[in-house]
Amino acid sequence: MAVRSETGRSVLVRRFFNRSLLVYGLAIGGGAFLLQWLQYRFTVHAFAAEIYIGAVALAFLALGVFAGRRLFAAPAGDQPEARQQVLATLNISGREAEVLDLLAEGCSNKEIAERLFVSPNTVKSHVARLYRKLSVSRRTQAIQAARQLGLIA
Repeated sequence: MAVRSETGRSVLVRRFFNRSLLVYGLAIGGGAFLLQWLQYRFTVHAFAAEIYIGAVALAFLALGVFAGRRLFAAPAGDQPEARQQVLATLNISGREAEVLDLLAEGCSNKEIAERLFVSPNTVKSHVARLYRKLSVSRRTQAIQAARQLGLIA
């Protein structure tokens, strides 16, 4: 079986065809881009007032949602009944719940002691009792368990 080699002429024709195809493809793509750009400019020009009004409305909507969440959020002192039930079930005292909240904020034992006006040893005792009641051995596990139980947000 004989292998036919391509002639120099057919190689040139193929290269010319490939380049022409590339040039026409770029020309069509550029034309499509130009038409889309012109349509965008026409739309923005024709509906400029509506676009600005919509942007301002979206900004006020975002501001309203932000302010509403801040103003009408439940105060930190109000504890839902579900949390109270879980605390009672686990036999977690009010002071231990305060320590757990401060643990969730990332406070150290010394910071917790300063905030609650107790000694660091008292905080260590509360933390140890929390670990035992939540069946954990580390702070991160205690926080994770408290989140799963709905004790902290």
